[in-house]
Amino acid sequence: MKNPKQHLILSTMSAHVLAALTLMSGGVQAQTAAPTIEDVPVSNTALDSEAIKSRVVITGSNAANRAPVQSSLKATQPQSIITATFIEQAVTPLADFNAVARIAPSVGSGLSSNGPGLGESKVTLRGFQDGEYNITYDGIPFGDTNNPTHHSTSYFPARIIGGMVIERGPGNASNLGQATFGGSINLFSKELATEFRFSPYATYGSWNTRILGAEIDSGQLERFGDARMMFNASRLTSDGYQTYSGVKEDNYQFKLQKPLGKDTMLTVFSTYNKIHSYVPDKAGVTLAQVALYGKNYSLNNDKTSQNYYGYNYNDKRTDFEYIRLQSNLDGGWAIDNTLYTYAYDNNTFSGQDASGATANGTKSGAAGNKNVPGYNKLNSYRVNGDIFKLTRQLQAGLLRAGVWLENSDTERHTFDLDWTLNVPNPREASAPKDVSYNQNSSWKQYQPFVEFEWAVAPQWTVTPGLKYVNFKRSLDAVVNQGTRIPTKADQTYNTTLPFLTANYAVNKEWSAYGQVARGFLVPDLSMFYVNNPNLSTPKPQTSTNYQLGAVHQSGNLTFDADLYYIDFNNKIASTGSGNDLVYYNQGGVVYKGIEGAATYYVGSGFSLHANGSVNKAEAKDTGLQIAKVPKSTAALGLLYKDHGLYGSLIAKTNGSQYAKDGEPAAYQIGTYTVTDFTAGYRWRVGGVVKMLKVQVGVNNVFNKQDATAISASSKGAAFDQYSFVPERSWTVSLNADF
Repeated sequence: MKNPKQHLILSTMSAHVLAALTLMSGGVQAQTAAPTIEDVPVSNTALDSEAIKSRVVITGSNAANRAPVQSSLKATQPQSIITATFIEQAVTPLADFNAVARIAPSVGSGLSSNGPGLGESKVTLRGFQDGEYNITYDGIPFGDTNNPTHHSTSYFPARIIGGMVIERGPGNASNLGQATFGGSINLFSKELATEFRFSPYATYGSWNTRILGAEIDSGQLERFGDARMMFNASRLTSDGYQTYSGVKEDNYQFKLQKPLGKDTMLTVFSTYNKIHSYVPDKAGVTLAQVALYGKNYSLNNDKTSQNYYGYNYNDKRTDFEYIRLQSNLDGGWAIDNTLYTYAYDNNTFSGQDASGATANGTKSGAAGNKNVPGYNKLNSYRVNGDIFKLTRQLQAGLLRAGVWLENSDTERHTFDLDWTLNVPNPREASAPKDVSYNQNSSWKQYQPFVEFEWAVAPQWTVTPGLKYVNFKRSLDAVVNQGTRIPTKADQTYNTTLPFLTANYAVNKEWSAYGQVARGFLVPDLSMFYVNNPNLSTPKPQTSTNYQLGAVHQSGNLTFDADLYYIDFNNKIASTGSGNDLVYYNQGGVVYKGIEGAATYYVGSGFSLHANGSVNKAEAKDTGLQIAKVPKSTAALGLLYKDHGLYGSLIAKTNGSQYAKDGEPAAYQIGTYTVTDFTAGYRWRVGGVVKMLKVQVGVNNVFNKQDATAISASSKGAAFDQYSFVPERSWTVSLNADF
């Protein structure tokens, strides 16, 4: 198991690096100030020299200041920019990053069955599932190492996010990640304050939910070379909406920026997150359980039950650190290098089957016993990487080139248990009888890229690019998952990805863009869970994206719309039976649709927002909509902001979808709408207390508790597990600045 304190090494090292650099640089003047909260970068891989051109400054008009989502006039693909102001004023402080993203067009779900931010959630992006798109933080892609999926309650709660840019497409060659296939959800850290500030905050809400925390900003420290620092610490506790599903989360975040001369900036960042929660490993509730206990049933206090809360819990620890050095060099050159590491450690204990399909009884007990079966599951990994980027400003345009290097090391196991006797349970006939799997895996990858932003004319840019991907995945299993035999295997996947984007400024208020680009998705580790993994040599799944769009920004109106067509190729299929499967490439899916968003400032502080999408994802062989793809999304909101008073009423609708391929009527999930309300007041007090803010929020105002997902059981429809919108909940929050 990884050392859960390893993250402290980099944090300590960062502190010593800062001290040394501070002494060396003395009274060096700061470079141009970092962007404000509203100054959100358009691309997750933007260099400073590039960002000067591509930042969107949300200060130019009433509509732009108030829009929940909008696009940049310099966009080269469909995007949704979500500012820190919207996150702070219209999203519950309990939220995870998926709850922030769900406001955007073509983003589906983002709801946790245990209440906002109190359990893991998933979002779809144009129907692409988690693991088929990237999530980045300050330009660094992160995700699991068996496939690039994510855990929304880990790493970055919404209260430490300083902005979000959702890119619905592969982007340019400089966009990084293992799943450019479906686009990117890009998170950004908060900007550092220029003045000293101590900001305690508290939230109380439904289900005995509490957040207590504080942020300290150093402001600009002239005696230390204009360095700026921030530290944030918070604790969340809650009983949860679902039965016996309490959660406790601690989060710590540190960020430092230090100018090194007038042309160089050093950034050091570290965050640590710890969660203890009571939840079955495979969450959901059967319709029979709903009839007996209600839609909020999850766990119980019966020690003879596999759903006893004492048998179903997890401990998660995550850390994420980076050191970034940016420098403008002579001759129009600039470099940007980010050295990073992140880790995830999830130690889960669970009953054998939350659906009730598996009866009590273990092989470790006497014959005919009714002992409670269960298991312990570990997923523990560390990822290390470096992103180097180089730019050169030329008369004809901007040249960008770079390389992304990364490696991972993962330990995973599942050990079977007898909870009644608290001993191993030998479920399997062959040795080791109580081990379902025990494996180590790793990857090594590199992705060099180059692109040129050609300034064809003052109002027109065209950016061709090329990226090469080399990804080697290795497995070393004492007991392999699925086969339960020792297995060593490795595969190397590579592909070349071309990109072409363009942006044309029609005038100061209108622009148009187009994109033709290829995305890719690395094959899943599960392809090694067969008797002979080396018989399978599939290529990475790829997509070819064709997109056209337009953006408008004026004093009272922001508007953007786009059309997309995505040809998904190299879909991985299998032949054979049992553990003798062989994986290969076959068929694909066509994704197509239309998206749009608009905000209109009515006046007197009021604005209206609407966005929506119509989305199709049809299998090439059947022409049917594939599973888990909402046919549409829509959002409608009324927002107010004036003289310290603000509020929002926003309804988000997810269109109907199917839980299984083939469009079976029994697995159709109907359209559902969730409406959220927030209102707050901020006033300047003066004296010791500089500012006070009070905010109230109501999630699911109309208390609609529709089904959001169905997990089909191999043991029959009676054991299918359903997820539902949690009931109406409320929060009250208080913030202060000293």
